[in-house]
Amino acid sequence: MTSLSDLSTLADVAALAATLPEADPAAREAADARQMSLTKPPRALGRLEDLAVFMAGWQKTDRPSITQAQALVFAGNHGICARGVNPFPQEVTAQMVANFRSGGAAINQLCRASGADLDVVELDLDTPTADFTARPAMTEDEVLKAMKIGAAAVPATTSVLVLGEMGIGNSTVAAALAAGAFGGAAVDWVGRGTGSDAAGKALKAQVIEDGRKLHADAAGLALLMAYGGREQAAICGAVIEARARRIPVILDGYICTAAVAPLFAQDKRFLDHCIVGHQSAEPGHARLLDAMEKAPVLTLDMALGEGSGAALALGVLRAALECHNGMATFAEAQVSGG
Repeated sequence: MTSLSDLSTLADVAALAATLPEADPAAREAADARQMSLTKPPRALGRLEDLAVFMAGWQKTDRPSITQAQALVFAGNHGICARGVNPFPQEVTAQMVANFRSGGAAINQLCRASGADLDVVELDLDTPTADFTARPAMTEDEVLKAMKIGAAAVPATTSVLVLGEMGIGNSTVAAALAAGAFGGAAVDWVGRGTGSDAAGKALKAQVIEDGRKLHADAAGLALLMAYGGREQAAICGAVIEARARRIPVILDGYICTAAVAPLFAQDKRFLDHCIVGHQSAEPGHARLLDAMEKAPVLTLDMALGEGSGAALALGVLRAALECHNGMATFAEAQVSGG
């Protein structure tokens, strides 16, 4: 398969969808057969069984495992903040990056609890993207550069990839990407973000509508050019690289899921190896999950970002594999009924 690093246009990236590896049906069938032989009623472990079979398909084995889990948090700044959509200053992005690196954020604790390595990747924080109500947030070259940075951050040795983001103003970008990918009024997609009140939400919706007038023809991967940001493009690049390496991906909440909406809008096969860690308290996330036909692993009324919900879901995924690999079969346990 052609590497993302070799590509020079978004049209080239779009063409990758037809070349990406798929889940192995034989491994899935074998893993499902094992689930039916374990000492439990069929389907008694519910979603845990589905997660084990999902992992089996991508690892091409009926006994999937997690030897290394990698969390990546991508950080970027946004020109749309010039419109006043953010209640906190953009300096907070760099300050939170420093907090991640010093181990003081929620994602640090959750990665430690779930057994994931954490890397933080900042993308040109001193150069925000453009205000998307005035012109495209990024050029095609800028989108490709960010995607390639995201792809290069994925370790070849990882068993599962946990993705998150940080960027003041990016809840507005997320709502714009969702609206651009799936339609509807901007007000249907905006939420509180990092603390917007009713007036702030109304402003975000108006700003998005202003941008949509300018970028009415944007579709698929071109949505990344129209609305940004760099961390969203990097997430897309990481997702594609993970797929090329058959690495399953756990997406975080609303902003992270909206980041890959351009991939889904371009070709939904891009996200076959992705699960969504949790359903955010942001009101647009449930709508987005329905549009993408993705069921969250957890629903805990969280809206932090950082990859926090995805890191929690990693613990559930580990538990699913422990049951799948460690439980006895009816024959092994000499229990009647298998």
